[in-house]
Amino acid sequence: MPESSVTLGALKSTPFSEQRMAERSVKEELRQNLICKLQRGEDLFPGVVGYEDTVIPQIVNAVLSRHNFILLGLRGQAKTRIIRMLTSLLDERLPYVAGCEIRDNPYRPICKRCRDLIQAKGDETPIAWLNREARYVEKLATPDVTIADMIGDIDPIKAARSGQDLSNEHTVHYGLLPRANRGIFAINELPDLAGKIQVGLFNIMQEGDVQIKGYPVRLPLDILLVFTANPEDYTARGKIITPLKDRIGSEIRTHYPMTIEQGLAITKQESWTERESPLRLESPNYIREVVEQLAFLAREDKKVDKRSGVSQRLPISVLENVISNAERRALKAGENVAAPRILDVYAALPSITGKLELEYEGELKGGDNVARELIRAAVGKVYSNYFDGVNVSQIVQWFELGGSLKLDETVDSAALVAQLAKIQGLMDKTAALGLKAGDPDAVRASAAEFILEGLYAHRRISRNEEVGFTAGERKREPPPEGGEGRRPPKRQFN
Repeated sequence: MPESSVTLGALKSTPFSEQRMAERSVKEELRQNLICKLQRGEDLFPGVVGYEDTVIPQIVNAVLSRHNFILLGLRGQAKTRIIRMLTSLLDERLPYVAGCEIRDNPYRPICKRCRDLIQAKGDETPIAWLNREARYVEKLATPDVTIADMIGDIDPIKAARSGQDLSNEHTVHYGLLPRANRGIFAINELPDLAGKIQVGLFNIMQEGDVQIKGYPVRLPLDILLVFTANPEDYTARGKIITPLKDRIGSEIRTHYPMTIEQGLAITKQESWTERESPLRLESPNYIREVVEQLAFLAREDKKVDKRSGVSQRLPISVLENVISNAERRALKAGENVAAPRILDVYAALPSITGKLELEYEGELKGGDNVARELIRAAVGKVYSNYFDGVNVSQIVQWFELGGSLKLDETVDSAALVAQLAKIQGLMDKTAALGLKAGDPDAVRASAAEFILEGLYAHRRISRNEEVGFTAGERKREPPPEGGEGRRPPKRQFN
């Protein structure tokens, strides 16, 4: 649309004709643009991984049905990202009456100020343009939100400045909902909105209008309403009043990644790992898999509160912390390459414990201990993927014959590899992790340590803070019948 078309008269001779704008509501606009994207085979939500066959088809159905909808899911499931991406389905630009607080349709103004302006100026009424980002309004629901915040109220200061009587419609202060007119209005964490405020949403969802407090006038807003909520708050605690739930067209459930591969893709996409550094940062796949597996195990662990969930932000934050610890170690040692080790995953405990809501059993055990158990279990699972069926008895035998190794974080990688090479057969097994001749010492040390940690996770060897890796504790054989440890039979007395 050319910039010279800045009046209502000029607008009438453009594609934004009165008939077209009268027939094209926001929901119809979203529907038509979505149909075009589907016909062209475009990616509707780029960067959203794992929802291609589950959530996204349901959102498409809701938009095609012109529904207001809600995304139900635990924290860290990309709900907010998705609703913000709905703006890509809006037109690039939209005309409105210049200066209007609620972005009035030039052909069908609903506010007193615009009706008076168009009546006075006619085709000379100035027109401004909205871009698609300006047509999205988002509000985080909190208990202190008022009707005035959401809908509007009388503004005595505006009345005093304009010299108007309080009964005049010009003294209205519009809330967030009217200011989202002709766009998308999103409410995050809907259950936290007070019940009386939820009642205020009835009319806009059912009748398509709102009533400003103190005025016998209703505003027929053109708007799409989308919400997000935690399923526990939504269904079990009764925080959303039933009439409002009934007026929401589609209820769409989000979820965490269903496979490790999906989780790895999300974490790689969202984490800050490709960073500027004086070192070359190498992030082995098995370390990334351990970090991702950690989140999957936490979501299944009985000591972790499933109602709160384990956000996908956990593996993202942990991986960033793991790489940073490896970077710190390499800088202190004066090395050129930094490669994370399992040691660095344990060092990332602060980025784990803060994201786990524990059940009573977990609270008794302590957040650090729960996190350490999860790391050990994650290492064991990933180790099995690489070394299932591989003969590692030679390594275990080295420890059983009295060998021990304590890994010192301050030792440089070359010295550490020299220590690890003393363990018979250990460095040969690193080939299963994709290592090749000529790989940096930091990468070789990381791979060898992972193998030892895997053996420890499977209880083939032991590890403690004082000695380091040692031989595993042998299982005690049951005492022979009648031998030591057998309780003597009770004597019978007649």
